[in-house]
Amino acid sequence: MSEISFHILTLFPEMISGGLRCGVIGRAALKGILSFDAVNIRDYTSDKHGKVDDYPYGGGAGMLIQAQPVYDAYRAVAGGRKIRTIYVTPQGTPFTQQKARELAAEKELVFLCGHYEGIDERVLEEIVTDNISIGDYVLTGGELPAMVMIDAIARLVPGVLGNHSSAEEESFHNDLLEYPQYSRPEEWQGKKVPEVLLSGDHRKVAAWRLQQAETRTALRRPDLYEKYSQKQCLIRLMAQDKRNKIHMTESLARGYAEILYSDIREKEVSALLYDRDRQTVLASAADEASGRELADYLPEDTKLAVVSEPFMKELLEKRHYRVLGVYSQVLYTGRESLSVKHKDIRQLSMEHYVWVCRRCCDGYGGIRREYIRKRIMEGDMYGAFVQEQPAGVIGFHEEGSLGMLFVEESFRGQGLGASLESYAVNRMLEKGRVPYGYVEKGNLISEKLQEKLGFYKAEKTFWRLEKMLANRC
Repeated sequence: MSEISFHILTLFPEMISGGLRCGVIGRAALKGILSFDAVNIRDYTSDKHGKVDDYPYGGGAGMLIQAQPVYDAYRAVAGGRKIRTIYVTPQGTPFTQQKARELAAEKELVFLCGHYEGIDERVLEEIVTDNISIGDYVLTGGELPAMVMIDAIARLVPGVLGNHSSAEEESFHNDLLEYPQYSRPEEWQGKKVPEVLLSGDHRKVAAWRLQQAETRTALRRPDLYEKYSQKQCLIRLMAQDKRNKIHMTESLARGYAEILYSDIREKEVSALLYDRDRQTVLASAADEASGRELADYLPEDTKLAVVSEPFMKELLEKRHYRVLGVYSQVLYTGRESLSVKHKDIRQLSMEHYVWVCRRCCDGYGGIRREYIRKRIMEGDMYGAFVQEQPAGVIGFHEEGSLGMLFVEESFRGQGLGASLESYAVNRMLEKGRVPYGYVEKGNLISEKLQEKLGFYKAEKTFWRLEKMLANRC
């Protein structure tokens, strides 16, 4: 079963097939991660000559694609299902990286490619859910824009890119354009590779890349740079209360969250962040009045909320949220790598999926098997092995926190848990991130492990809340 299926309704299926069977996207299709289905609209016309167009009512230049062949082609794909359907049109809303991430979460997508002067409005009203444009210009047909969008969406699907960080460290990530890159030779036509890139000092390289990305963004995309500057300002203010707000600063720094609300009064910060991909809000309010104001900005499609003030918990409960868990937040502020005594720790693959599910899903009621599968596909799950047998597991949650630590009972007491967590901490430090996680209240064994490894515990209690469906209220 593929991660996502693309159905393209078109008059030129050979154009789609030729364009999507190459490179990274083509290889992902061969592996079964993606599937493409180019559907010829002409196959569904009742005209014996294969005609699908006619003159528009009211006159005017050009021809119009008729409703019936488009509708029948759509029904052949969808059957009785309602699939998210994108009409590629310059009249649509602009396509963005954020929209690509949103669409990458779908299991199936239909793309409708127009031609001539367009498509009969009646069938558009019947089947189209999204009108999307790739720019303010007109092309001869919708096939090229559809392929552009499919490429941008597909590369965000777990397993498509060999290195998941490739999807993060590039243009538009975290509101910054990508820094300049260089390869061999060291000197070409009198131009040398910047010395810092040859130094081998990863921290200096990272700092140089950030500075270059900031400079390039300020020059080329001042609109993006303004958003970035606002975000950095809020990060600096919240960093003054690092232990209690590390989840918020990290979510902003990694480009996961956007700022929906912020209020700064005498260094007291109230903020509402929204992770749109995960439909999760992170909220912190200086007082109850700020909390009530902040709550008015909660998006309708929010599924989860993380708060650290009792009055915010009570406020959300009145708005039909229910508590899923109560946690302490822990973070590691050191810069030095931790010692990993157990040496056989590896990235897990789908061959370990069943084993991980039995350990993590059964031990954590809120973790679903589908979630575990995606974490493995993203390369975010690691296992400790003893004589080639998996003995323990740890992973990174989708928002970036450490978690899912489990050690088989027969291997406990040997330091495997400490080795796994130390290994995960080191991975985060290599990426310039601050390791943090959540410990369920009352889990004394985990609390002792965090203390042993040098983690600091936040003073506040954290609540994770789920928005209830209307019929549960």
